[in-house]
Amino acid sequence: MLVDKEKIRDDVKGKTILITGGAGSIGSEITRELLRFPVKTIRVFDSDEYSLYRLSKSVDDARVRFLLGSILDKDRLEVAGQNVDIIIHTAAVKNIEITEFNPLETIDINVIGLMNLIKMAMRNKPKKFLNISTDKAAEATTLYGSTKSLGEKLTTWAGQHVTTTKFATARFGNVMETRGNVFELWREEKERGKPLSITHPDMKRYFFNVNEAANFALSCISVMREGEIFVPKMKLYNVIDLAKKISNNYKIVGKRNGEKIIETLITDEEIGRSDTKKDRWVIRPNKLGNKK
Repeated sequence: MLVDKEKIRDDVKGKTILITGGAGSIGSEITRELLRFPVKTIRVFDSDEYSLYRLSKSVDDARVRFLLGSILDKDRLEVAGQNVDIIIHTAAVKNIEITEFNPLETIDINVIGLMNLIKMAMRNKPKKFLNISTDKAAEATTLYGSTKSLGEKLTTWAGQHVTTTKFATARFGNVMETRGNVFELWREEKERGKPLSITHPDMKRYFFNVNEAANFALSCISVMREGEIFVPKMKLYNVIDLAKKISNNYKIVGKRNGEKIIETLITDEEIGRSDTKKDRWVIRPNKLGNKK
């Protein structure tokens, strides 16, 4: 992954940055990466008190503020967003099974929560707003993917029509170190002496590590203009090959509802309106008319 650290430094120097879902796997890593630069303040905003506590014990830096709250609480968001220069939005409900069984809550967090943030940004006027999305938003077949697809569209709309803030989305595949992912499940199964669960023998997924994800997100900040979607060129892995690196004892458990055999990072239609870079695609938004 090609990342210009000097550009990131220039973008974040002296800035106050709000990270929603900031105590999660990706938000925490973005926080740690940002602390390598001369930022003014990082506001880590999360609804999980224990995760905030854990992060506070591992990050010893006076520039970090740990804010407990929900993106559904408009008053709390308003306070968190005052005098912020950059917003990085990572908060989401993302587990496939959990989201399918809890559609109202998933839509609340993944769609209404993002709407609240965009409206807050329209009032508080940060310079930049980066939405973190997933490859499951491309040709979505699950509720989670559908909500993230809506989130991308909302962010692109804001990027085209809100003149006071630049909006964009970073969309990437699976991050190996995130909580609740397949690697965590496999480690637990191996420790218990059970076969590793694989949903389908032909399953393929895009993976990179959390440090790459954080740096890719930060690299998007300097080049965002008006609602683009930035998609890294990630490596596609056969899931069964990854499982065999942990154990040759595995079982096929069957595909989950809506689950694809091979995920899509970027659709054919999107390729047609993309600028292709060495390490990423930049999906240009469809023109929706003049800014308001």
